[in-house]
Amino acid sequence: MEFKTFLFYAFSVIMVLAATRVITARNPVHAALFLVLAFFNAAGLWLLLQAEFLAIVLVLVYVGAVMVLFLFVVMMLDINIDRMREGFWGYLPIASGVGALIVLEMAAVLWRGFDGNVQAPTAAGNIGGTRELGLLIYTKYIYGFEIAAVILLVAIIAAVALTLRKRKDTKAIDPGDAVRVKRNDRLRIVKMASVDQPALDAASTASALAAAEAAATVAAKEPK
Repeated sequence: MEFKTFLFYAFSVIMVLAATRVITARNPVHAALFLVLAFFNAAGLWLLLQAEFLAIVLVLVYVGAVMVLFLFVVMMLDINIDRMREGFWGYLPIASGVGALIVLEMAAVLWRGFDGNVQAPTAAGNIGGTRELGLLIYTKYIYGFEIAAVILLVAIIAAVALTLRKRKDTKAIDPGDAVRVKRNDRLRIVKMASVDQPALDAASTASALAAAEAAATVAAKEPK
């Protein structure tokens, strides 16, 4: 067995095991970390195919950005794992049916792809390069590329709409009202008559003496 073949099987086995742990791990943080491991092994497979650009993009974009964001969101949210798994077995028949349908579709595509179609081998230097990928994306696969962009845009809009939903337990202000506010709405000047401080002190002293005299009179009238 050649060393490249050994690496292929090693990367493939580790990636399959990591992908299995992604859907079976009880802790969402552990599932995200196993997904990072699966991405790294997929990047190794791309390197074996001499597709260096795809391998680097997989590591930098998905592992370095997307998965880090997933980890931050998972660790910031207070997720009740027991409550999420209450209806797990109820969705198992539907999930099994969808999984079987996907396997059958992939098998049909692979069967039609290998049945009677003999393709000439492609030069290794033309695989995974930015020039070849750009030509294929913007010529042969332009419609699929645009559809994927629209789907991602819809997902972004849906995420923003779900995040900005109104809740009763949060305090928020309307940014439009904050922008349109005027000076008179922020500050109100009230004119008041001036007060003579010595006269005010004399009045306070007089009231205090009067209260003391009243208390002494009441105490003198009380029977001993």
